[in-house]
Amino acid sequence: MKRILKWTGATILLALILSIFAGFIAYWRSTNDCDRKTALVNPMKAIRYCEYGSPDVLKFEDVEKPVPNDDQVLIRVHAVSLNFIDPGVMRGPWPLRLMSGLRKPEKTRLGTDVGGQVEAVGKNVTLFKAGDEVFGVARPSLAEYACARERALVIKPANVTFEQAASVAWAGFTALQGLRQGNIQPGQKVLINGATGGVGTFAVQIAKSFGADVTGVCSTGKVDLVRSIGADHVIDYTKEAFTKGDQRYDVIFDNVNNHSFSDRRRVLTPNGICVIAGIGGAGLHPEAWGRIAGIFKADLLSRFVRQTFVRYGTKTDKEDLKLLSDLMQTGKVTPVIDRTYKLSETAEAMRYFEEGHARGKVVITVD
Repeated sequence: MKRILKWTGATILLALILSIFAGFIAYWRSTNDCDRKTALVNPMKAIRYCEYGSPDVLKFEDVEKPVPNDDQVLIRVHAVSLNFIDPGVMRGPWPLRLMSGLRKPEKTRLGTDVGGQVEAVGKNVTLFKAGDEVFGVARPSLAEYACARERALVIKPANVTFEQAASVAWAGFTALQGLRQGNIQPGQKVLINGATGGVGTFAVQIAKSFGADVTGVCSTGKVDLVRSIGADHVIDYTKEAFTKGDQRYDVIFDNVNNHSFSDRRRVLTPNGICVIAGIGGAGLHPEAWGRIAGIFKADLLSRFVRQTFVRYGTKTDKEDLKLLSDLMQTGKVTPVIDRTYKLSETAEAMRYFEEGHARGKVVITVD
């Protein structure tokens, strides 16, 4: 027995030492192409970051213009919008670095949503041609040109600006797919907690388009905005908590996750659904980790009650993008834009975005 314990302890110690050594090697081998000085053949302007950190790490630089592969579309970018994930990727919290690079970011470019004009297409692309005005998802998009998969784009409605179109994809997907998780039906009472951010403003309008009776939760200064985008009722959270009221909701679309499991259960109908869509604000703020833990706690506890608490992951979906396009074309959804910045002002835009007080989307325009 002593021999077994001895060798077991030695094995564990050796494994620990090797793990630390491997982690050390992985940390120092983690790098990117920022230090490689190669001549640019077809330069374009783009936003790049070579180190993790504050918006000060974002640089407006020349990079090589992308070339589409056989299944891609090359887009001349007119506008891009910022999303929750962007400041998180930029700052590189340690859990995220396990995927993005321990010491330095392996991928040095940002941006997901895009609105622009097709410049060229790969040989397998059949839905688009040069000159088409499109919007959707392209990675990375904070640049003068970006490449996107054919299935990640749709034609931009004529009555929608490039700035509005560039605001749609990720926030629209998150709102639409989350409301579907809530199995929303016409006539139901739906509450949107966090109704004035990028996702929240889409959620209010999409829920109304589905025929729901919508209540939006926001601060005093944003009450008029929530009413203007179609909410039937507005709760000012600085004056009252929606969890203390007498109203019961069939669906809670919780974009903040700042209330306890029991408090939210109290205002759900017996078979109500709480869809946990976010943790409020942009990036990883001080309350983020506690709210993330609360998501998993609610998911576990809901297994023992009639009401349902749902967490989900947003995904790119062409049919959803078409639906969002149709909702904009018919005027049922109008993207809310707080501020616009030039591509060269992206660092300033990110600073404002990280404050977490944007009314709708923050958009970057590309000349």
